[in-house]
Amino acid sequence: MVPGETVLMGPPGSGKGTQARLLADAHGWVQLATGDLFRDHQRRGTALGRLAGERMAKGAYVPDEITVGMVRERLAEIPPGTRVVFDGFPRTVPQAKALDGLLAECGRHLHRVVLFEVAGDPLLDRLAGRVTCASCQAVYAARVRPPRVAGVCDRCGGALASSARPDDSPEVVLKRLDVYEEQTRPVIAHYEATGLLRRIDGVGPVDEVTERVREALS
Repeated sequence: MVPGETVLMGPPGSGKGTQARLLADAHGWVQLATGDLFRDHQRRGTALGRLAGERMAKGAYVPDEITVGMVRERLAEIPPGTRVVFDGFPRTVPQAKALDGLLAECGRHLHRVVLFEVAGDPLLDRLAGRVTCASCQAVYAARVRPPRVAGVCDRCGGALASSARPDDSPEVVLKRLDVYEEQTRPVIAHYEATGLLRRIDGVGPVDEVTERVREALS
């Protein structure tokens, strides 16, 4: 794979988080997921966490300036030689433009943007019954990617939450999909214009999608 950072894009439930985690585990990369950053602040009870929780519970995006600031802070913690796979960022065109500056600040560059194309009912199926590991934030979905042992994380052995995330309720999921179409679709056009975007079919067994990601990154 060519050196450089990777962005995985796609609507809620498209599988980008799973594939980002697999890339990180297989290659020693860092998965930078803004959703995880927000939830970490929520667990710590910070003002940012409260704001993020309110926005996410409604299916809305956290303001760009806050999101970019959190990503800058996290990037500064990652060793220069360690590659990063961005999961859930950027979600708006201003965030995409800000990412160029953030990467330049730490001597990095963007190599590839991979778009997971999944439409309609599969997204709702993937989000139904979704649970998260309390330790490493790995996500499982009851219908399409259950853990090997019920209630136990495959990755670290941690306990899985007994209920889905608040932002995975049917009403909020539909709102999140609307927000994605309105605010994130333009990011796709932005990256297509740069020549960095590759589209892949996000439907199918996890290992098959992993192979498509690998080919897109080559």
